[in-house]
Amino acid sequence: MEKKKIILAVTGASGSVYARLLMREIAKLENQVDRAGIIFSGTAQKVWEHELQSPPQIPAVFTQFSPDDFFSPPASGSAGFDTMIICPCSMGTLGRIANGISDDLITRSADVMLKEKRTLILVPRESPYSLIHLKNMERLILAGAEILPASPSFYSHPADMESLLMSVIERILLHAGFHTDHYEWGEKS
Repeated sequence: MEKKKIILAVTGASGSVYARLLMREIAKLENQVDRAGIIFSGTAQKVWEHELQSPPQIPAVFTQFSPDDFFSPPASGSAGFDTMIICPCSMGTLGRIANGISDDLITRSADVMLKEKRTLILVPRESPYSLIHLKNMERLILAGAEILPASPSFYSHPADMESLLMSVIERILLHAGFHTDHYEWGEKS
């Protein structure tokens, strides 16, 4: 199995708990990771601290990049990252990517993933969607991105909040090409 070169970006949308769980799970899959980078938008840090009541703890598997550092590896296709996950993805970030506006390292890295025909997964955490949101999502899907909303599932009979949230994380990891133990329809829960 080929190891992943992955970028995780965290934006200022509500849902920092998803990013925290995703970081934890990627760190557990270290044997499937060749290289992992992480980018926080300026607002992401503030929202994280508000929602989770503590600053982010970045697992050692990740190299953190500044959102204004266009000279860091994720800014170029030659760095060879094969997967990018933006979780949670704000509608502002989604809209900028959909319209080709690369005004920070997150949007530039997403642009790189699209132009190189690599995996780009956006995890919006917004409700309700406006027509503008949906049109931007359509543009991204047509450009090759995956839109995977932070919509937990209930058919696995989650026992607690973390189990419920993990239904989204497991789905993200599956779409990113990781091999994990996860609930499959038809299994006994």
